[in-house]
Amino acid sequence: MTDDLFRRRSLLGFPLALYSAAHFWVDFSCALLIFGTLSGDPSFPLCALLYNFCAFALQMPLGLLADRLDRNGLLAASGCILAAAAYLLPWPEALAVTAGTGNALFHLGGGIDVLNGGGQRAAALGIFVSPGAAGLFLGGLLGKSVSPPLWMGPAGLLVLAAAIARLLYRPSGNAVPSLCGAKGVLVPLFLVVALRSYMGMNQSFPWKNALWAPILTLALALGKAAGGFVMDRLGSRRTADWSLGAAAVLYLGAALPLPGTAAVFFFNMTMPLTLWAAARALPGAKGFAFGLLTFGLFLGFLPSWLGWANPLSQPWACAAASLASLALLRCGPREEPC
Repeated sequence: MTDDLFRRRSLLGFPLALYSAAHFWVDFSCALLIFGTLSGDPSFPLCALLYNFCAFALQMPLGLLADRLDRNGLLAASGCILAAAAYLLPWPEALAVTAGTGNALFHLGGGIDVLNGGGQRAAALGIFVSPGAAGLFLGGLLGKSVSPPLWMGPAGLLVLAAAIARLLYRPSGNAVPSLCGAKGVLVPLFLVVALRSYMGMNQSFPWKNALWAPILTLALALGKAAGGFVMDRLGSRRTADWSLGAAAVLYLGAALPLPGTAAVFFFNMTMPLTLWAAARALPGAKGFAFGLLTFGLFLGFLPSWLGWANPLSQPWACAAASLASLALLRCGPREEPC
């Protein structure tokens, strides 16, 4: 859809602000629930797998449904309600599945709407995706405390669901559902996302402690937000070159906190770039494109969950992963229309 429709449905960009705030709260609430109720439970490893599968892998088939329904706001609101309902479930596995599915529905509804409204630009997408990391960090931190106030999660989710449904209930203006497009470009984008997820799960820093953990999370979130603005200014190829090239150099000094934090910032600047490029490759199936890349997030999570050896313990390995991502993106995003 065009920028004009998104502006007509907005009040000074209010839908983007609402979706971004909801992204923070959905991820915060899901992390609060999972860690606040299941930490130390024997079922926690299985529930972590179920939650991540539903939150990320399930977005691919649900994305096809979202493209056809053309009610992105209601889909996002339904996701908030489902995540809130998970707080009422006494069975750990059902709780994890329900929260993960709600998370997936929200991300699809909000993500497709932002992609539609952004037109040829990626700045709005960067703003939308960036709060999630902060929400996960704070929700997990609070959930691991002695007595987390669990009521906060569903209360905020229901308020946000009402606001989204009230303001964005109309048909969303999705393109006619179609899987025709430059599918070859999706393979390198998928691999980049899987590698980024693997990096996020496995990169380790000797200086990461209670002081630097929130700073590192902030750098990650700001990197995602900045990536959209930089891409609109420089284009996808130059953004990938500069951000991942800088990340590779800085990762070599990641034994120290400042270069390590800067490396995380630059490495995550490609987050909105990959989503934007996937949506351009499949303009008639943005939900499916979004879900395909989040399936890569799930695959990046699996090695850590399985307990496989971590090859990213050395700075040069993280630098090599940055250069591998750059090589893949060189095969992927295009500046010209699909």
